Amino acid sequence: MLGWFQALMPREERFFPLFRKHATIVVAGAEALRGLLRGGDNIEACCRDVFQREAEADEVTREVLVAVRRTFITPFDRTDIQDLITSMDDAIDQMNKTAKTIVTFEVRQFEPCMQQMSEIIVQSAQLVLEAVPLLGSIGTNAGRLNTLTAKIINVEEQADEIYNRGLKELFLASRQGNAMSFVVGSQLYDHLEKVVDRFEDVANEISSLVVDQL
Repeated sequence: MLGWFQALMPREERFFPLFRKHATIVVAGAEALRGLLRGGDNIEACCRDVFQREAEADEVTREVLVAVRRTFITPFDRTDIQDLITSMDDAIDQMNKTAKTIVTFEVRQFEPCMQQMSEIIVQSAQLVLEAVPLLGSIGTNAGRLNTLTAKIINVEEQADEIYNRGLKELFLASRQGNAMSFVVGSQLYDHLEKVVDRFEDVANEISSLVVDQL
C-alpha cells in the first residue's frame, strides 16, 4: 500500500539536470574570473560576465530549493540537497565578491599567484561539473566520485600554498612603500582562497552523499 501511495506522489526528476546546469554556470564563471585576473583590456567585460553568471546560478539555486519544498519524493535527504546546491552557489558568490572588489578598487594588474589561483578555481569547477551528473547513480559511480572529491581537496591544498606565497610577496613589496597594494591585494587573495574553500565544501557534501547512499 505504501509503495502504491508513493507512486502517486509528485516526484522531481529535475534535480540532477539542475545540479549539472548550475555546475556548468559555475565553470563559465570560473573561466570569466580567470580571464579577469589576466588583466588587460577585457577586465570590464570579464567582470560583467562573472556578475551575469552569478545571477544565473542564483536562479538555478532558487529552482532547486523550490523543487525541494514541492516534491514528496526526493533522490536524497532534503537537507543534503539544500546543502549541496548552497555550497555550489557559495563558490560563485565568492567569485562575484572577487570581481566586485576589483571594480571597487579599480585594480588593473594582478599578481602571478592570483592568476595561478584562478587556474585552480577553473580546475575545481570542472571537477565538480564532472562529479554532479554521477550522483544519479551513486552506487555505480562511488569510486569515481571518491576520486574526484579527492582531487578537489588536493587542489585546495595547492591553492593554500599559493595563497601563502602570494601574501608573503605582497608583504615584502609593501616594505617598499606599497601599503595600499598590500591591503587591496590581500583582500583579493582572501576572496580567491574562499572560492577554493567553497569547492572543498562541495567535495565534502558529495563525499557525505556517497557514504550515506552506500
